[in-house]
Amino acid sequence: MEAAPDPPRNLPTRHKCPACYKQFKRKNHLVEHMKISFHSVHQPKCAVCQKHCKSFESLRVHLTGPLAKENCLTVFSEKGCNHCLKIFDNPDSLSNHKEACCLSAPAPLGTTLPCAESEKKISGAVDLNNTARGPQAVAMDCEMVGGGSDETLDLCARVCLVDADENIIFHAYVQPLIPVTNYRYEITGLTEEHLKDAVPLNEVRDKILEILYNGESISRLRLDGGKARLLVGHNIKHDLDSLRMNYPDHMLRDTANYRPLMKTNLVSHSLKYLTKTYLGYDIQSGVHDPYEDSVSVMRLYKKFCRQDHHQLEEIGYQKISNGFDSYKSKELEKMSPSELYEISRSNYRCWCLDLRQNVQP
Repeated sequence: MEAAPDPPRNLPTRHKCPACYKQFKRKNHLVEHMKISFHSVHQPKCAVCQKHCKSFESLRVHLTGPLAKENCLTVFSEKGCNHCLKIFDNPDSLSNHKEACCLSAPAPLGTTLPCAESEKKISGAVDLNNTARGPQAVAMDCEMVGGGSDETLDLCARVCLVDADENIIFHAYVQPLIPVTNYRYEITGLTEEHLKDAVPLNEVRDKILEILYNGESISRLRLDGGKARLLVGHNIKHDLDSLRMNYPDHMLRDTANYRPLMKTNLVSHSLKYLTKTYLGYDIQSGVHDPYEDSVSVMRLYKKFCRQDHHQLEEIGYQKISNGFDSYKSKELEKMSPSELYEISRSNYRCWCLDLRQNVQP
């Protein structure tokens, strides 16, 4: 007599994250995962499997790394752009896109421009009557010389500002407040002669603030920015410190600290790496040029500002606080994974939101 077959065993229920596809045995573990992952429509996402990644670096590993899923790797290798990581319908579309995505390096400004000419570079390149959607942005880069007995103090000796169209709106050689002990010629290309008739630091700072404030009051600037300009840079607070300047955090756009552009361990990439990886050209091969660096950070900002995110979140100035705070644990455990995703919020402000009018802190 044959033995009766064993009854089928019920497999344990697995709770799957709808964003990164991690699975959990218990629902409360999924809830805790969603709370600390800050998944949202603004995270970098694989166009093949729709998996969310914390940064573009982790997305690149997902698409091309040694543990990449076969389907994602195959599709991306045939139809994907190595710079922006987008995937296109056919090779022709990809080819046309690459012509616009892979840029050529801007012509460096050089170090032969005397300070008298620098003042003439203060132009009206930023259109005060511009009615384009969102606030206007200005990119800035400073070149540092060394100060102090050990030559380690960073002193701003040259500064350049460009607008969104890559026009120079301000350029000057800067006279530091303390003596220069190392001109760092191999990096800056500067000598004592360049700073002989340089503009005093206080005058440079006042002129830059005039450009940034754009006639706006301090109170309005701190509230929502008003008509003041966004300031874009790489490690921009270091540049501001060297100029002894303050500017509100919500008006800064920093390519060094923007989470999607950082390493997976939240360490900053160099501007040289970001430019080569996402724009397709080399910078800082020899002497660092402030115009070249300013244009590069502006191009990075514009590229990631224009990402097409489906705005499922409540937006004015995006809520940074997580949506889970409004619910009790029991309520969250009763929600489906998709409902949990809908109330999840990013823990950074996506640059795509700058296309909207107000920039509130």
